[in-house]
Amino acid sequence: MMEEKVVRDEELNDALFTELLIRGDVKEFRDEFLSHHPYDQASFYEKADSETRQLLYQYLSPKEMADIFEAIELDDDDYEDLFQEMDARYASDLLSYMYTDDAVDVLNELNKEQVASYLTIMDNESAQQIKDLLHYEEYTAGSIMTTEFVAIPKNSTVRSAMNILRNAAPNAETIYYVFVIDDDKKLSGIVTLRDLILAEEDTLIKSIMNDRVVSVSVSEDQEEVARMIKDYDFLALPVVDFQHHLLGIITVDDIIDVLEEEASDDYSKLAAVSDMDTFDKGSFTAAKKRLPWLILLTFLGMLTANLMGMFEATLDQVALLAVFIPLIAGMAGNSGTQALAVAVRGIATGDIEEQSKMKLLFREAGTGLITGIVCGIVVVGLVYFWKGELLIGVLVGTAVSSSIFVATLAGSFIPLLIHRMKIDPAVASGPFITTLNDIISILIYLGLATTFLSSL
Repeated sequence: MMEEKVVRDEELNDALFTELLIRGDVKEFRDEFLSHHPYDQASFYEKADSETRQLLYQYLSPKEMADIFEAIELDDDDYEDLFQEMDARYASDLLSYMYTDDAVDVLNELNKEQVASYLTIMDNESAQQIKDLLHYEEYTAGSIMTTEFVAIPKNSTVRSAMNILRNAAPNAETIYYVFVIDDDKKLSGIVTLRDLILAEEDTLIKSIMNDRVVSVSVSEDQEEVARMIKDYDFLALPVVDFQHHLLGIITVDDIIDVLEEEASDDYSKLAAVSDMDTFDKGSFTAAKKRLPWLILLTFLGMLTANLMGMFEATLDQVALLAVFIPLIAGMAGNSGTQALAVAVRGIATGDIEEQSKMKLLFREAGTGLITGIVCGIVVVGLVYFWKGELLIGVLVGTAVSSSIFVATLAGSFIPLLIHRMKIDPAVASGPFITTLNDIISILIYLGLATTFLSSL
């Protein structure tokens, strides 16, 4: 009920915004629109057509539009089209009002000509801050950090630190952590806003700061940064260079975006989709992303078909064997995918360390053995009562047991091997594991059938 009410309220707001825009009542529109949360404003902007967006650019200042783009959730390839419909000066001012890390995220999705144009028009200070972050490699700490933070000298007093904090607060991304630096701009410690409020005004910062600061290198992978913030429950994490100079900070809201992006990326690879489809994309766009993987899997599937052709003589003599091929392949594929999901999740969350990899493999081997034996016994009984063929039941049950055991082991081992090769383990996707397990299970089943053909 609450969700339905939220949807109704959103629809009513959108209708009101649209009516005020069409009516041309600038003052009433601004009063109503700006009274809502930036997320609601961004939601309306995302659903607006080109004509409505042009009115928004007229009625809202670049600074107000920057707040919307801070909260907006767009596909990467949508930014270029949106910025092309804006006046260049307006777009440049919009970017300059955004937090530097968010502006860099947007610029990374635009073509080089647009980026050069906006940076040329932009004021020198904002342009330089953005340029400083643009050269960092994508998906590293440097690419997602912000330079809008509060830093104070360690030899200053609490009184002077509070003055610095007041002056810097309007532009800082967070003020709850205040970073302490020495004369060489190296990170020395950290104090919280609580520490500053509770301390006496004449107290030196170095006497109340915590000098055991957890920081990350500017070249650290963003997944590792996300893991550190999750493990330590930080609101922000300082980023330093190899000489420990403080370069910027990464805030928890940026990490939430990283976690969502990484989860979406891993899920795409597990489903063998090059990029996660969104519901608002057209059929042609979605098909273009999926076709390369599907064509590749088609060729892999031909291996399975060719393999079955090698056992054509066996199938001709005992046609009943063919009935159980989907059962064996399906059960092997399912058990392999289950083991794959456990391994990939463990690697992604950092739960699987070097010393626990063998433990995981032994556990999955045991799991595959137990589930394989139980499923095999069940299959023997089902085949016997259904077809009255005990020998074929034993053959199918043995094949099921062996296939589940091997598939479970493969599903956990392959992601670990790929991770060891410094490749994203999610590329060992469900369809690939399923195809591999199809081949293995058919080899086991028809190989056993051929071996014991005289007894069938």
